[in-house]
This record gives sequence, structure tokens and C-alpha cells, in this order.
Amino acid sequence: MFDERFISFSDAPGSLNLVGVPIVADKADLPGVHIAARNLSADFARVTKGASSPLKLTAIIVGSIETSSLLQSLEKSGRLDFNNIRGKWESYMTTFVENPFGGCHQALIIAGSDKRGAIFGVYALSEQIGVSPWYWWADVVPQFRTEIYALPVTTTQGEPSVRFRGIFINDEAPALTGWVRENFGNYNIEFYKKVFELLLRLKANFLWPAMWPGYPNPGASFFTDDADNQKTAEEYGICISTSHHEPMQRMSNEWFAENPEGSWNWLSNRENIMRFFAEGVGRAKGNESYFTLGMRGEYDKKMVTDEPAAVVRDVIQTQRAIIKKIHGSEDAVSQLLALYKEMQQQYESGRLEVPDDVTLLFADDNFGTIRRLPHGAEQERKGGAGIYYHFEYVGHPRSYKWTNSNSLGKTWHQLQEAHRRGARQIWIFNVGDIKPLEIPMTFAMALAWDNNSINSAEFGKFFSTMAEREFGQELSEAIGAAWHEYDRLVSLRKHEHIEPNTFSLLNYNEAKDILNRWETLLGTAEEIYKRATEEQRPSVFQLVLHPIKASAIFAALQINLGRNQIYARQRRNSANTLAQRVLDLFDADFTLSEEFHTLLNRKWNHMMMQPHYGFGDTWHAPSRDTISGLCYVQRRQNSNPIAGQMGIAVEGHEGVRPGRCNEESDRTHPSRRDLVPGVTLNALTRYSPARRWFDVFTRGSPTIHWSTSVPYDWIKLSVTSGTLIPGEEDARVDITIDWDQVPIDFNEEVLIDVRSAEGDFEQIHLPILGRKVPAKFSGFVEADGYICIPASCGLTTSYRHLREVGRLSTGSVALDPSHEKHDISQIMSKTHYLTYHTYFFTKTCTLELLLYFNMTLDIDPSDLMTYDIIIDGNLQTHKLVPETTNDGELPKGWAEAVQDCVWLKKHQFSGEDMGPGAHIIQVGLKHSNMLLEKLVVNLGGMKESYLGPPPSYCTRREEH
Repeated sequence: MFDERFISFSDAPGSLNLVGVPIVADKADLPGVHIAARNLSADFARVTKGASSPLKLTAIIVGSIETSSLLQSLEKSGRLDFNNIRGKWESYMTTFVENPFGGCHQALIIAGSDKRGAIFGVYALSEQIGVSPWYWWADVVPQFRTEIYALPVTTTQGEPSVRFRGIFINDEAPALTGWVRENFGNYNIEFYKKVFELLLRLKANFLWPAMWPGYPNPGASFFTDDADNQKTAEEYGICISTSHHEPMQRMSNEWFAENPEGSWNWLSNRENIMRFFAEGVGRAKGNESYFTLGMRGEYDKKMVTDEPAAVVRDVIQTQRAIIKKIHGSEDAVSQLLALYKEMQQQYESGRLEVPDDVTLLFADDNFGTIRRLPHGAEQERKGGAGIYYHFEYVGHPRSYKWTNSNSLGKTWHQLQEAHRRGARQIWIFNVGDIKPLEIPMTFAMALAWDNNSINSAEFGKFFSTMAEREFGQELSEAIGAAWHEYDRLVSLRKHEHIEPNTFSLLNYNEAKDILNRWETLLGTAEEIYKRATEEQRPSVFQLVLHPIKASAIFAALQINLGRNQIYARQRRNSANTLAQRVLDLFDADFTLSEEFHTLLNRKWNHMMMQPHYGFGDTWHAPSRDTISGLCYVQRRQNSNPIAGQMGIAVEGHEGVRPGRCNEESDRTHPSRRDLVPGVTLNALTRYSPARRWFDVFTRGSPTIHWSTSVPYDWIKLSVTSGTLIPGEEDARVDITIDWDQVPIDFNEEVLIDVRSAEGDFEQIHLPILGRKVPAKFSGFVEADGYICIPASCGLTTSYRHLREVGRLSTGSVALDPSHEKHDISQIMSKTHYLTYHTYFFTKTCTLELLLYFNMTLDIDPSDLMTYDIIIDGNLQTHKLVPETTNDGELPKGWAEAVQDCVWLKKHQFSGEDMGPGAHIIQVGLKHSNMLLEKLVVNLGGMKESYLGPPPSYCTRREEH
């Protein structure tokens, strides 16, 4: 998408009309070039619908300069010069040539430095004339064109930023496998041709094939499902490897098909496993392969033995000997060692002795956080290094397989770190079923091809550029913005990790705001779908409407289920309304998947059949969707007269013993004694959120006629009276203050009366504080017991603002890589610290400082991530990542942090100088892999929530 353009749809001086011209490839060129050329011809037909040009004296000539005698002869004659791509990896150029052969006056040349260079050049032309790489996989319809011109320019592309770039088809049952069985019978060559073509159109070249075990038994096996799979991959130009736990071009399913009683145990079954390995190496001879070395236990589990590293070391030595015997030398073929889970631990112990020509394939934590990258001498290894990165996963603490829930901001940062630190040999992405991960796949392959094509400040450009490629200029802005907002919302938390109580229903309007964002985005997506043409709608549905609508339904169901449970505890009649809403959403979710499956005469049947509700306490995706915890109240039953038929609920509190009658406390109203907290709001100040709210609801069968009164006319209520009918909506009342009328010294807990004509009476307690900061102060001001500060507000030249990284709209702050290594003078300099000015009102000798770091891990064992905190000159230094757990793989608290998407670090500061007044907080990050989102000073008033408090009021001197 970001290559230099060499195609136009309007005539210009010197341009070449390409409509209807022949496409010429040397007969002796490689099969992959011919396949791409035939696809290019079909692409022109898709765009022009068979239109032709009256003049046939032009051509498009494609080929590899290594194998095309036609291109070689043109260079020898002096009409072309390929020196700018010769000897380069997968590079290509486009240019014009005069009189390339008899009867042809002029031609557009697409010349590749090698086979894949030529193929990528051909598909670059396809893309520029309007054929998306997703034309088949997402039914993207190219815009009809009657004129297509090659511009009179010479362009050069390559070498790619990463040498091998590809995907892992994994965890593919039930969705992809069900679809494949219905459409292809099994994972045969007709299926894989579609995959190979997609990869090449995305400028990818590497594949770990499907391998899910047991459905249908024994599961998919690339090499035996179809004898043509491996040979055809070679013809297309795809390098085949096998997954992190499937060594020597053999699949686990092959082993268990051939050895149903055989043990995958090196110590007890060494000879049979050696024979198995040798067969894989021999079978792959003559095909471009990347051999996976090492060994794990059965079906991707830990090896059960006292000395696993010693066993793996012996396995690697044996595998190398087999390669030498078949290929002539130990390093005759490309090899990788996947340092996945415990394999990384074994490698770091120094006990594996990995040969220098073997690629070290480092892994993420399965949730998009890279665990380790090369450092020191590892960066100079002959075999280089790469990464294995997940866009979906089955495993602890909870699988995510249903739809795209990947934060591309986080992905961008991690891939940038990988490239910068030398992991440039292989990038392999676990994409599950391929669909519906079209956007993260496109994003990852764009960065793998050109690591500089997307920068941190221009994510909107990526989304709008992709949208324009898929849907044209008219829809590109709206779709790009919708994709962008979707990405920001899924950055909050993966769908499968969301429960009814994840987002706070009581504090900071958190759940409501998140749900409002989803509902607004859904409205946008539905409007986009209406604007799309009939031809575009299947693709718009798949790429835009479905993921947004499915996610909005999911979020609404979980949040409304949480509300239902709270409302039932409060004995609200509306609990039953919410229960029905949840059931309706549950049906809407399945109806939407059925709509996906009926699309285009059931082309994509099964693709969205992945269950995604009802995980419970297990990490594994459920076998069938279920919801639990729905609550109902008896609508025909009146509330106990002691409690009353009118109920009150205030922001920040579900009530004291809600729904239960306590003889001493509920005896009279308004509430007294220990029930008073249940009707007490957080304070309103000039610096707090602008409004507080309370609900009035029915908890019996009578209709309620309610009204309110306030003690001061500068207390404003959004509604002052109303009628509540059981089963209909409750009343939400917002409270605001006209601060111009409030004295600075006002400090009072005012009472708001709420009465019903039927005899109910309750009082809401509202602390109001008129205080002001000194006119000379500039910075963040305490609201009601806390100060929340976006990290980006303290930037200095040593840091960069990553707007798309993190859970918040304010993004994250990271140390600029060029400033990562500091000498003592730099560490003490002002530019090293993020500096925040704050003002406290609360009298305290102890405060708690909370730092929200986006989830990252120590990627360099020689340089662990640490940070400094200074409050009013008091310095503390801390490590970001906790010590590892007993199994030595992941740090303590990882399972919670990886689902929350943050490390939440809490630090105590105490002293007499912590009292009311101005205070300076400074934070110094010492590693570029640290992503600070925000800081919260908890002075005793911070409430529980998922994201933490919203940003506090920031005053500027010029405002006074």
C-alpha cells in the first residue's frame, strides 16, 4: 500500500496505456513467475471487465533477472540496467523500455532480483490497478476502470526489512477446518493455492501450515493431506517450515497417524523418532524449507524428564547429523530453533549449544508481548534471529480465537523493538483461521516488508490507506476512522477476557462510556454499510460491519449482565428488563454469525462458529456458547414496607446490604446509621468531574410519583420530578454546580431530598467543597482524594509520545531509543525525567503513587527494565517486571497483567512534607521497552475501576 506509485487512471504525457496489452514472461522463467503473470492477466480482467485497447504495440514484460533470458538480452543490448537490484533479496524495479522485441514499440518492465522479487513486482502492479490482496479472502471488489496507464517513472522496491515473513495457520478447528472440509474436502492443494497467493500478494514468503490435532482424526498434515502441497508451495515461491514444536518438516499428526501407540519420547523411542526425522528431511529435498530443530513433549507440551535441556541438546545434535547425511553438511539448509515457553529458559541456561547458523526464533508471551530479543553477541549470529508472534492463541490464562482483538499500537511498538534489536530473519504470526484477522495480517506484513512504512504518529494513515485500497476514496475516510476507533477499543482488553464485572458500573462512568463508544461506532459502521454499493457490501460486512457489530453486541451483553446483577441486588424492577435485554443480545450474537455464514451463497459457512461466551474458570474456549448469572426479581411482589417501594442508588455505591432488610438500620427513612454511606456521593469540587448522578427506581408493583428538592439554588438537577412505572426505565438524575455562586470557603455535606407521593422519602448526601488552588499554580489539581495524570503531559526531549500505544486515548510515553543509554550526567539532567506538577488539598503524611505501564516484559536479560520516581526530591528506584514464578517462565502476576494489558505498580511515599500544597512528581524510564500510560496519586479517595480514574483537572497560570 505504501510503495511508490507507477500506475495512473488518467492519461499523462509519456504514460503507457495498459488496457488489453499482452503480458509477456520468458518461457524459461520459473513457475512462480508464470503463475503470478496469469493472475495479473485475470486481475486486469477483473478491473476492466474485458475492455481492450485498439493499439496492441505495447506489452507488460515480467520476469526475474536471474532466469529471464528476455530481460538479460535487454540488459546486454544496453536498453535496461538492473544493477540497482542485482544481488538483492526479493527486490524489484519497474521501468519503460523501447522496442523490446519485434512488433512491440514500448513495454512496462517489471523485473525482480530473484523469483520472489519478480512475483512481488507483478502483484504490486495488481494492487496498483485496484485488486486487493484480499479480493478472494474478503471478497473485495475492484473499482471498474476503462483506462489504466503506466507512468513514465522508474521505481525500485526492496530489500524487505525482514527476510522471511509469514503466518502460522493454527488452532484452526472448528471454524477454518469446518469451512475447509465443506469446500475442499481437506487441507489439500486447492486450499493451499488460495493461501499461497494471499501470502505473495501481501509480500509474504513463509508458512507454518495448519496442524490442529484430532478433528477429523488425526488432524491436518500438510505433507500427507495432499502429495502436491509441498511441491506446489515450491512452484509458487513459498518457503515451508513447521511450527515451533514440529521438527524436521514433520507434523505431530503424522507421528500419531503412523504411531498410534508410539510414544513421542526421545529417551524411550529414539530410533523411531530419528527415522521419522530422516523421512521428513529426505522428503523436503529440492524444496525451499526452513527446518525447525529441537523437540517439545506431545502436542506442544513440556517435555517430561529430569533434564529436558540435555535431551534437547542431544536431539539437536542428532538432527544436525541427519541433515548432514542427506544434504552434505550440517548447515546446508536453513534451520531455526523456536525458543518458545520453557525452551527460552533452557537456552538462557547455556545448556543447548545452538550452532551459529541456526536462527534463534524468540517468542512473545502468546498475547503480543515479546519475551526476549537478541542482545550482545546474539546480534552477530550467522543464522540471525526472528520472532514468533500471536494474533490468536489457545491457552492460559484464557484463549482468544473468535475475532480480531489485537492492539495494533502495541504490535507496532513490539515489532519496532524486534527490528531495532536485530530480530530480522523471520517474523511469523499466528493467525488462527486467517479470517477475521485481515487487518492485523495486513499491518504486520506491511511492517515486515518496510519497517518504516507506518510510523507512530500516522496510524490513521494506515487505516485510511487500506480502506481506500479496499473500498475506494469515497468510503476511505469513514472506514479508516471506524477501524481506528475499533483498534482503540480492543486495546482496552481482549473480548474473551471481559466479564460482566470487568468495567466498573459504579465509578467514573467507566462501563457506560465504553458501551457508548461501541454503540456510536456501531452506528457509524451501519451508516457505512448503507452507503456502500451492492457489490461492496459483502466485503464491507466482513471487514467493517461484522467485527464492529459483533464486538458491540459482546460488550453490551457483558455490561448489561453486570447491571442486571447489581440491579437485582438492589431489588430494582428494571433488573428483569436488563435480563431480557441480555437474552436478546445473546440471540443477536448468534443471528449475526448466521448472517456471516449465509453471505455470498454460504461461501464463508463455519468461519464464525467459534464459541466465545461461557469460559468460566477454564482457559479453553468453550464448546458451546452459554451465559450464566442472569437475575430476576418477583415483579408482582411489593417491597417490604420498611424498605419502601421507591429505591435510590448513587454513583459509586451499590448500597449497603442492598436488597436486604436490617431491622435497626432500615426502620426509618431517610437512611440513618450504617446505611448512610449507601446514599452518599463522592464530593463535587471545582476540579472534580463536572457532574454526579443518582438513580430513582421502583422496587415494588405500584407506580411511583417522585420529586426532589435542593437546599441551594446553585445545585442543578437534570430532572426534578417524574413518574416511574414498574418495568419501564428508571430515572437518572445528574447533579451539577454553578461554581460562580459557590463561596471559596464552602465545605458542607448537603442533603438532596427525594420524595414520592406514595409516602417514600430518602435523602442523598453530597459533599461540596468550594476550595481553589493559588492563582500562581499551574498543573494537575486534586479532585476528591486523587490526582490522575496522563503520562504524555510530562514529555521532555528524551521521550516520545506513542499516541496509539496503550489503553487510553492519551497513548503512552516511551524513552526515545536514541536516549536509552545514559551516562551519569544525562541521568541527572532534567530531560531524563518526566515531570508533573500537582496540588494536594488532603492532609496526609502518606500517599500512594500508582503507575500504569502497558504490558511489556524484559527483552534483554543484561538490561532489565527499571525506573526512578522522585516526589519532592525523595527518590525511589524500582524494577518494572516482578520475579519469575516457580516454573521460571513468566513473572509473578503475569496472568492478571496480561489480561488487564497493564502492569499496575503501587508505591508508598510518606513524610511531613506530603501535606496540602504544590508537589513535583518525576518519573525516569531507563529502557525503550517501557510504556508509561498514566500516573495516579491516591490520597485516599481513589475508587475501584478497570482503567483507573479519568484525567484530573489541569490549571494553567494564564487562566487566573
